Amino acid sequence: MSVVAPDRLHPATADMTFEIRPGLAMGERARFAAQDILDGLRLWRLGWTLGWLDIRLRYRGSLLGPFWLTLSTAVMIGSLGFLYAALFNMDLRVYLPFIALSQVLWTFIAGIVSDGCTCFTQSEGTIRSVRLPLFLHVLRTVVRNVLTLAHNVVVIAVVFVLLSINPGWTGLWAVPGLLVWLVASVAVCLPLGAICARFRDIPPIIGSVMQIAFFVTPVIWLPSQLGAREHWMLFNPFFDLLEIVREPLLGASAGAHVWGAALAITVVLCAGSLALFARVRGRIAFWI
Repeated sequence: MSVVAPDRLHPATADMTFEIRPGLAMGERARFAAQDILDGLRLWRLGWTLGWLDIRLRYRGSLLGPFWLTLSTAVMIGSLGFLYAALFNMDLRVYLPFIALSQVLWTFIAGIVSDGCTCFTQSEGTIRSVRLPLFLHVLRTVVRNVLTLAHNVVVIAVVFVLLSINPGWTGLWAVPGLLVWLVASVAVCLPLGAICARFRDIPPIIGSVMQIAFFVTPVIWLPSQLGAREHWMLFNPFFDLLEIVREPLLGASAGAHVWGAALAITVVLCAGSLALFARVRGRIAFWI
């Protein structure tokens, strides 16, 4: 492989030439990784377009398009809402908004984790043939799931209108919660995409873990049902991230302890994600 000066290469591929040198300092790798992220952010319009195109291609030829997912989500929420409200002996007016929010928000979280595992391997052809920042493929994955969430929000709106539920001004606290979600989504996709590109056995393992997480996280059951042990939920990272968006939309405050835990989880995810990406970024093109 010929040695080319780094300033003559695109930042997305410059360190691929020098990654084979054992003496490459971690500082240099971090600089290349940071430049890749900045270049990807500058191309956010392209990431948005690619994410939208993924949605359109997935439902190409369909009559309802992505609203088929909305319809299936509505049927599931309606079925589970009436069933579990009867099983748990709870007021439907209290339980149905809870499970509508929980199911839609969990679908986004599970989708981010699942698609994050394949954000690089699914773009194998593009990565190998086009010189683009690797971070762009992470943005594409996040945009695709955000658009899916936007379609499913219709279900929440319908439930709230039918039951005449208004979260009031407290609901605005969901906005910073969603911003935290966007940062955390990027921080999850980046390392998962790299690790799963190297080890192809990881995605099925992640899928199994998410199935377990669904049942141990208050999605179809209320945290209050744990009674005195409810505080143990703070050690569940999915619960903390879920609450900072769900509770405001239910008209309640998530609490400083929940916000603190969610922010701490996001910071740890970002730090670990950046460290891993800086270390393996130059090898991802060879792993896929």
